[in-house]
Amino acid sequence: MRRIFVLVFTLTTILCGYAQENQLSVKVKGIPETKGNVSVAVYNTEDSFLKFEGVFKSDSILAKAGETTLHFKDLPIGEYALAVFYDANGNGKLDTNWLGIPKEKVGFSKARMRTFGPPTYKDCSFSHNGITKIEISL
Repeated sequence: MRRIFVLVFTLTTILCGYAQENQLSVKVKGIPETKGNVSVAVYNTEDSFLKFEGVFKSDSILAKAGETTLHFKDLPIGEYALAVFYDANGNGKLDTNWLGIPKEKVGFSKARMRTFGPPTYKDCSFSHNGITKIEISL
């Protein structure tokens, strides 16, 4: 009976530890109101950065005024860059003006929007080594 208990305890400990590994938590701050969605796109290459078809993983959650957190589980160890936008009207896309400048709030990991365009993958990239927590302000 003792062996079964030890085996179950060991397996539970291993599985719980594994479940917490390779998780990326993204806290998005500066959400103006509780309506619409907050969307996060995870990119893993410079060539794919900010291209819709190049998104490695993505998620969207209902907005909460102030801040909200999204979790990406089972994210392999590696280098990534994030792009976030607050979809105020909930239409599933980043609305822009006629010049292509976003009308909705955007944010990036480790960087801000430049005067004449978005930051580069290199500006935004970070290393994910198992459990990573990132804060992004819109």
